[in-house]
Amino acid sequence: MTLKDQFELMARYNQWMNESIYEAASELDPSILNIDQGAFFKSIIGTLNHILVGDIIWMQRFSEHPSDFSALRNIKVMPRPESLSTLLYEDFEALRDARYLIDIALIELCDQIEVYDLAQPLAYCNMQGNKFEKRFGYLLQHLYNHQTHHRGQLTTLLSQNGVELAMTDLLAIIPEA
Repeated sequence: MTLKDQFELMARYNQWMNESIYEAASELDPSILNIDQGAFFKSIIGTLNHILVGDIIWMQRFSEHPSDFSALRNIKVMPRPESLSTLLYEDFEALRDARYLIDIALIELCDQIEVYDLAQPLAYCNMQGNKFEKRFGYLLQHLYNHQTHHRGQLTTLLSQNGVELAMTDLLAIIPEA
C-alpha cells in the first residue's frame, strides 16, 4: 500500500464517518443541535461547522499547491471563514449538503494526488497571519487528524443525547486482503 493509497482510504473513511455523524445527528430534535453542551465549539451544530470551516481553510491552502488540483477549484473561490468558530450554516440540512460537497472534493483531491505531490512544500499563513512552509502530505494528514479529533467530541455529544453511532473504526472500510 502506497502513501497515496492511504490518503485515498482516509478520504473514503472521512466521508463514511461524516455521513454516519450527520445521520445520527438527524435523529435529534433540531433544537437540541444548537444547545450549548460545554464543548469547545459549544453545540453539535457549532462543532459540525468547525470541522467544515477547518476543511475549507485547509483545502483553500491546498489549492495553492503547484500541482493546481482541479478538485479544489470550487473550494478555492469560496469565501474564507473569518474564524475557526464561524457558523457557516445554522440550518442542519444546508450544513449537511455543504459537508457532502467538501467530502466529494477531498475524495477527488486524493484521486488526483501523485506520490511526489505529497513531498512538495506548501507555504501558507495561519489565521493570525503567521507564515509556514511544510510538506503537503503532513498537512493533509493533519486535516484528517483534525476531523477525527472533533468527530470524537461529536460522538460524545450525541451519546449524551441518547444517540449512539454504530461502528466508527477505520477497520470497517479497510478492504480484505
